[in-house]
Amino acid sequence: QVQLVESGGGLVQPGGSLRLSCVASGSIFSINAWGWYRQAPGKQRELVGSITRGASRYYADSVKGRFTISRDNAKNTVYLEMNNLKPEDTAVYYCKATVLGRSADYWGQGTQVTVSS
Repeated sequence: QVQLVESGGGLVQPGGSLRLSCVASGSIFSINAWGWYRQAPGKQRELVGSITRGASRYYADSVKGRFTISRDNAKNTVYLEMNNLKPEDTAVYYCKATVLGRSADYWGQGTQVTVSS
């Protein structure tokens, strides 16, 4: 079993910054890929960014240039650095891990990010 725990969410003003963390624990051999998703009330969950074993990155157009995804393999941790935050970024943010040898992905419980003045 793999468990993911997100942290770092909170309330920030527009233009501010936050750094989210997600730590994986349990029966992990290797994580093939990490993903950050977000979901606002009444909207579908959307992919924000991802990073693979080869460190290739993907970002949604809405966050490109403002968000940065990174990882620390030794700590089984992925980060999402969010800069120049906008009210439209308000959502619950979830991390997802794709583990080597597992057919199903693993999800965290989510952390709330609220951007408001």
